[in-house]
Formats: sequence, structure tokens, C-alpha cells
Amino acid sequence: MQNLLPFDGIVHYHGTILDQEAADAYFENLLRSIEWRNDEAIIFGKRIITKRKVAWYGNRGFEYTYSKTTKTALPWTETLLQLKKICEKKTGEAYNSCLLNLYHTGEEGMAWHCDEERELKKNGAIGSLSLGAERKFAFKHKNSGERVDCVLEHGSLLVMKGTTQTHWLHRLPPTKKVHTARINLTFRSIHGGV
Repeated sequence: MQNLLPFDGIVHYHGTILDQEAADAYFENLLRSIEWRNDEAIIFGKRIITKRKVAWYGNRGFEYTYSKTTKTALPWTETLLQLKKICEKKTGEAYNSCLLNLYHTGEEGMAWHCDEERELKKNGAIGSLSLGAERKFAFKHKNSGERVDCVLEHGSLLVMKGTTQTHWLHRLPPTKKVHTARINLTFRSIHGGV
């Protein structure tokens, strides 16, 4: 499979791994069944509440800290376990947790960042499953500034691994062209978990 990054990391885009009917059904199920909460971040010492909603699930009550806020993982739902199994089979990787994001419209996005929190397995794979609105996703090299963009389709899987988080930032740029919701599931490996 072709690496989307020219150097210093590995990103594989598997395209759609769920057919339209299955992707639609999973999207509706997750909208209803996940314990969504507005995300919080502390920026310049000020607590910010985002419009974007998040949820954190795992094999056990893992704690995960980013943007100076800590979340405790909820137990897996049956639907999340099904999706985890599908992603593990497709990628050959094992995941013990999942951070979900709900973007209500294209105006909600994510700024440049990398997923290298101390709780995450170093150079571990992150499987990113997209459901709902098609959105552009961007990578930027930390030193050279080189950019790589791709479009994440409904029911598609993107995997970041190797030294990607060390050398590259990624973001979901906001857009006024998208008026429908997107759910993103990022399957991860937390240290000390099975």
C-alpha cells in the first residue's frame, strides 16, 4: 500500500472499508449511543469549551490527558467493539482504546497537532475511521513545512504509524462548504493496556 507521506512517517489510506448501508447504520447508531460531551481545552490558561463533541472508550478505565484536561475511558459498547475488530483486521494492528470526535458541520475542525501524549504507545498505529460528511485532512512536516492533503470519505480508514507523530502535524481544516455531521473514531494503544 502506498505511503501518503514522502518521508519521516507512514500514513496508509485504505479508502472505504464499509459499504454505504453499513456506514450509514454505524453513523446513526453512534450518534445515538455514544456518551458525547463537549470537549475542553486549556489555552493560554483559559478553559475553552468546544462545539465539537468527544468521547473516550477503552479496554479499561484508561486516563488520557491532552490539552491539559484528563478523560477516563468508558467501557466499550458492542458497536465500538465491532468497529474495532473491523479496523484491527484491516490494519493488522491491535488497539485498546478509542477517542471519538463529533463534528456537527464543516465549521467545526481541529487545529494543527500531533498525537504524542505520554500515555500513547510510542510510534504506535492510530486507525482513523470516518463516518458521515466527507472532509479534507491535512499533514504538515514539523521542520520542512511540506504539506500533504487527502479527502476522508464516509466509511473510510486512514492509519498513521511509525514516526508520523514525531515529524508531522495533522489537522481537520474547517470549511463552510460542509453542512452535515462527521464522526471520527481514532483507535489507539495506551501503555500498560491489553
